[in-house]
Amino acid sequence: MQNNYQSRTLTQHISALKKEKNAVILAHYYQDAPIQEIADFVGDSLELSRKAAEVEASIIVFAGVHFMGETAKILNPNKKVLIPDLEAGCSLADSCSPAAFERAKELYPDHVFVTYINCSAEVKALSDIICTSANAEKIILSIPESKKIFFSPDKNLGNYLISKTKRELTLWDGVCIVHEAFSIEKTISLLKEYPQAKLLVHPESEMHLLNIADYIGSTSAMIRYVREDSATDYLIGTESGIIHQMAKLVPKKRLIPIPIHENNTCACSECAFMKVNTLEKLLACLENESPEIQLDPQIQQRAIRPLERMLSLS
Repeated sequence: MQNNYQSRTLTQHISALKKEKNAVILAHYYQDAPIQEIADFVGDSLELSRKAAEVEASIIVFAGVHFMGETAKILNPNKKVLIPDLEAGCSLADSCSPAAFERAKELYPDHVFVTYINCSAEVKALSDIICTSANAEKIILSIPESKKIFFSPDKNLGNYLISKTKRELTLWDGVCIVHEAFSIEKTISLLKEYPQAKLLVHPESEMHLLNIADYIGSTSAMIRYVREDSATDYLIGTESGIIHQMAKLVPKKRLIPIPIHENNTCACSECAFMKVNTLEKLLACLENESPEIQLDPQIQQRAIRPLERMLSLS
């Protein structure tokens, strides 16, 4: 754990290098608080995708996981895109290999392949349209009812979309290990302890948790809900890094991360992949301009089309 002096020193160095190298830092809500604070922009996958397409800096440093850095590179082919740690992966992206995805396309040739943004550049290149949790419902409803839809890789988000849109979807068998970890029993116990609290849940969670939620939404939608809603207590059903931004906006409200199955001291859900990024790695990344996201130009060219379709509908 860094002390405040170390954090301030690292932050000062990072700020100086950003200016010197005309760099911008994009950070996901699930990053640790010091990284969120040094970032030029903090957001969810949709917000960060939009921002990546707009930035004018020469260098983009993406403080998130690998597929997010790839997305920024796809949208900015002529910019240098860096990520603090190449090992920052994603259980959803790992569950959906390009080879297996290609086999699915062969098995379902008459389907429109709608793919959640949590996937590799190669899988994006094979998809018809990309979505995020913030726009998935809108994108599913934009597809004519005469068309069959294959949704991947998150089956929990897929089942939620089926319940919301009343469309038939063929689902990939993938899950987010973070949102699968929530304990329904411990959450119900917390609701009894805080009877006035509202339960907010991400749609990547299991259906039995969604069924008892007061609100279901993406990370950005949850933040907006907490800011605009009149309640004072909330149980937060997503990666606990989101609470940093929420607390800044509603400092007088009580924000409680819902528990996971494992019995640990944190009792909240953290993404180990997101947390591999640190201020030290961020500084080294800027100093060395490495690790850099490198993509095959053909894959990059094919992958931009489904991303642009998503952005045009969003």
